[in-house]
Amino acid sequence: MADALKGRTALVTGGSRGIGAAVCRALAEAGAAVAINCRERIGQAEQLAGEIGKQGGRAIVVAADVSQAEAVAEMVERVTAGLGPIDILVNNAGIAIARGVDDLTEDDFDRTMLVNLKSVFLCTQAVLPSMRSRTWGRIVNISSGAARGAGSIGPHYNASKAGMEGLTRGYAARLVKEGITVNAVAPSLIETDMMSGQPQLASRIPLGRFGTADEVAKAVMLLVDNAYMTGQTIALSGGMAFN
Repeated sequence: MADALKGRTALVTGGSRGIGAAVCRALAEAGAAVAINCRERIGQAEQLAGEIGKQGGRAIVVAADVSQAEAVAEMVERVTAGLGPIDILVNNAGIAIARGVDDLTEDDFDRTMLVNLKSVFLCTQAVLPSMRSRTWGRIVNISSGAARGAGSIGPHYNASKAGMEGLTRGYAARLVKEGITVNAVAPSLIETDMMSGQPQLASRIPLGRFGTADEVAKAVMLLVDNAYMTGQTIALSGGMAFN
């Protein structure tokens, strides 16, 4: 897919590490200019931008709390000024506060909804005008197997990811005639910081190992490359069934 996205601008939220960083690399390799969003890990994001630059790509870092409307509006302005109007949005920012039912607090629930779900709404709304003006857009939301299965983090996390898939379908149905596709990728048990220290979970996966961030990025690129597929969720589960 080298140069398949030349002239396109992508914004990846939570792009400094793990799945987000793998998606940034894949988009840059395909020729897109990439805006790497992060909230705190600015050093890591700048390192990634430098790495993309050394390989001949274009990348900038935009620090912003994507759960806040003003911060999102400012971020989109900065990306547009630095790289051009946003064609591709990957909503990857998320938090995973592991809690049992009896430990789960209202604050845990609210924070999870803000970062995992409201951010998707805010970022999507913010990029739509430029996508609509050019009748081309790709929005990919990084969900989780927890949207449909029990998951290991807690009911608040399940709800945030199920909500994300609801937004995916709702936007897809309403934007399909405008050249904008909206899809989700739902990974389960991927080898990232979120899963570190829980090697015992690998035994639940029929394939016998965690997935990799690069495997998730490949699924994202499949969706970015496909103008006919919209409103769908691609599950990456190593053979685990959710039903």
